[in-house]
Amino acid sequence: MKIYTKTGDEGQTSLIYGSRTPKDDLRVEVYGTVDEANSVLGIALAHIQVYHEQLKDLQKIILRIQRDLFDVGRDLATPEDKRDTAQVTAAHVELLERVIDRLDGELQPLHQFILPGGDVVASYLQLARTVVRRAERMCVTLLREQPANKEIRRYLNRLSDLLFVMSRTVNERLGVLEPTVDFSAPVEDIE
Repeated sequence: MKIYTKTGDEGQTSLIYGSRTPKDDLRVEVYGTVDEANSVLGIALAHIQVYHEQLKDLQKIILRIQRDLFDVGRDLATPEDKRDTAQVTAAHVELLERVIDRLDGELQPLHQFILPGGDVVASYLQLARTVVRRAERMCVTLLREQPANKEIRRYLNRLSDLLFVMSRTVNERLGVLEPTVDFSAPVEDIE
C-alpha cells in the first residue's frame, strides 16, 4: 500500500464510509487538531521513556489517552447517519476524572497561577493541554453547526484538566519548581 493516494490533491478528504468533504471542513479541522494533540503527547511520552523512571505510571496514562484520541477522531470522521454507536462515551470521561482525582491527591493545592514550564515533559503536557483546549473550542462550534457525539466535548474538556494535573505531577515528582505568576511583583525589564 502506498502512503500517498493523490485523492486529496484537490482539497478533499474521505470520511469513514467514503463520503468526501473539504479538508477545511470544521469536522476535519477538529479531528486534525486532536491528531496534533496526540502528536504532542507522543513527544512527552518519548521524554518519559528516556529520562524519567519515576514517571512510568504517566506513560501508561498517556498511551491510553493516545488510543482514546483515535476513538475521538473516529467518531468525528464518521458521518452521523452512518454511526450506530459512539466510540467515546461517558465512561471515558469518568475514567479521566478518576485519574485526575488520584494524581491531584499527590499535589499541593494551587494558591496562585502557574506558567507552563518546569521540566520538559511538564512543558509538553502543557502544550498538549493548549492544543486540546483549541480542539474543544472547535468542537463547541461544530456541535452548534452539525450533529456529532456530544461526549467528545466533555472528553476534551476533562482531558485538558488531566493534562494540567499531569504537568504539575511531573514537576512535583521531579522536584522542579513550577513557574508562578506573582501579580504583586514588578515586571522585570528585559532590555
